[in-house]
Amino acid sequence: MNDLKGKVALVTGASQGIGAGIARTMGKAGAKIVVNHLNSPVEAQKVVDDIKSAGGQAIHVHADVTKSDEIAAMFDYAEKHFGLVDVIVNNAGVYEFGKVEDLTIEQIRFQFDINVTGPLLVIGEAVRRLGDHGGSIVNIGSTATQIIEAEKVVYSSTKSAVDTITKVLSKELGPRNIRVNSVNPGGTETEGGHKHGLMGSPYIIDLINRTPLGRIGQPEDIGLVATFLASDDARWLTGEVLLVSGGLRP
Repeated sequence: MNDLKGKVALVTGASQGIGAGIARTMGKAGAKIVVNHLNSPVEAQKVVDDIKSAGGQAIHVHADVTKSDEIAAMFDYAEKHFGLVDVIVNNAGVYEFGKVEDLTIEQIRFQFDINVTGPLLVIGEAVRRLGDHGGSIVNIGSTATQIIEAEKVVYSSTKSAVDTITKVLSKELGPRNIRVNSVNPGGTETEGGHKHGLMGSPYIIDLINRTPLGRIGQPEDIGLVATFLASDDARWLTGEVLLVSGGLRP
């Protein structure tokens, strides 16, 4: 079940957090993993080492997902080592919260460039290479599109765009045997959460209290669902937006 043997999976933003969890989980399922990072070669190498220690195959590659030439070079590098990439996980993303009156154009563009433009450029490059081969695209969204909170207007808007990208491209790419689905995590424990002091904060405690399964998510929780969607077990699923949140709902 959820076997990815014979598949090559590219995970963007996979040097830590949810992306690293997805890369490790897909590696355990047998996929050859391409760990994309922007400026984290040491952390990316650790993910590669973890996958190899578990018996898998992996490489890491630098690329800015907002730059078409770097995306093309990333796919070239992946194909040189492993062959055609047929699983793409658009995980690279950023978040900044704040009051609408304090937002700058730079802050708005920063989040939209990485969270929206990035996935579109990566998918476009992947589709040009896939031809009639078929494949699976897994976008990483957020429950912030449904669990609405103040001061998240830009972030929630970018992730709402990811939901729309998933639904539209599932129709556009379905005839080419390319499935497009989205995993929308709830609160998840990551290095970034610790860095920003969120773990153990009143916000996280309240989130856990509102979550039916009574805990915060772990990167592997997201990885398991993404692995399922990438596998042939999910061959009849496309255009789905799955809340992976321990039961937390609006």
